[in-house]
Amino acid sequence: MKHRRISRKRVAIAGSAVTAMVVAGISFQTANASEDAPTVTAKTLSAPAAGKLASTLVGDLGADAAGSYYDSKTKALVVNVIDTAAAETVREAGAKAKVVTHSLAELKDARGSLTGEASTPGTAVAVDPVSNKVVVTADRTVKGAALNKLTETVEKLGAKAELKHAAGEFKKFIAGGEAIHSGGGRCSLGFNVVVGGEPHFITAGHCGTAGSSWSDSAGGAEIGSMVDSQFPGNDFALVKYTGSAEHPSEVDLYDGSTQAIAQAGDATVGQAVSRSGSTTQVHDGEVTALDATVDYGGGDVVEGLIQTTVCAEPGDSGGSLFAGDTALGLTSGGSGDCSSGGETFFQPVPEALSAFGAEIG
Repeated sequence: MKHRRISRKRVAIAGSAVTAMVVAGISFQTANASEDAPTVTAKTLSAPAAGKLASTLVGDLGADAAGSYYDSKTKALVVNVIDTAAAETVREAGAKAKVVTHSLAELKDARGSLTGEASTPGTAVAVDPVSNKVVVTADRTVKGAALNKLTETVEKLGAKAELKHAAGEFKKFIAGGEAIHSGGGRCSLGFNVVVGGEPHFITAGHCGTAGSSWSDSAGGAEIGSMVDSQFPGNDFALVKYTGSAEHPSEVDLYDGSTQAIAQAGDATVGQAVSRSGSTTQVHDGEVTALDATVDYGGGDVVEGLIQTTVCAEPGDSGGSLFAGDTALGLTSGGSGDCSSGGETFFQPVPEALSAFGAEIG
């Protein structure tokens, strides 16, 4: 993506390579859920509208809500509930109700046990509202005693959890939208923002440290200095422009055009999204989970990530995840490549903006 083609240069940051990975799922239990009868008709909604309705319904239903997702085929919001009375409330609001076995509280408890007692480098853990389970993905580095312990923990959780195996390895992606360079490394610019009336941009926290200098070409003149970097735990950083580079609120689509970015928003499971990065340019996919915890190894654990089917490669780190004119995430890491496919995790933009007191601009 781009903050517009700045002298046709791109800015990127140093980082680790990501190995290709093919994900093969192994399910210990089948989801226990029943959906509405076909006679029930839900409202046709856009993904953002579905997200807003989901927030309202979750607030109204309280503990009776068990997650939600957007059905892109029918363009309807699906809300999981644990009783028929709550299902009626959902239908009256224009969404599709799915009565499931496990409450959100139960799934969060199960998720906690997996990220606690079975915490293992090379794993990603997230609540999947579609299957009403906690899904754990273990990459190829998880083996031996660590895999046995993880498998045992998942099996103890029964129908609440599912284990998947990935042929590749989870790593941080170093690179992004338009390239940004620092100390011989490359990342991607996420989004241009404004802090206290001054122009800045946000990127991935693992791309660099506070005080590092950034340019839009390898060995080029400085365009900005990193003010703050948060990683691990979070994965976002703020760079203040110090040079004269233009900084429109846009993402580079790498076809001679750009996508204007007007706002930041929260992603919705099932939502169609696009990613722009300096290595692989623009690719599309779908949001599969929210609030994912990923252990990249070496103590680098990041929480609260958006999980997607979008591909990415080294150098795409920090790049933009968006839907239309809405900024959603910053490329963090994942597994796979844009030839064979893979999955990528993103730091939510609203959290980064809140931490820095920034706004899209």
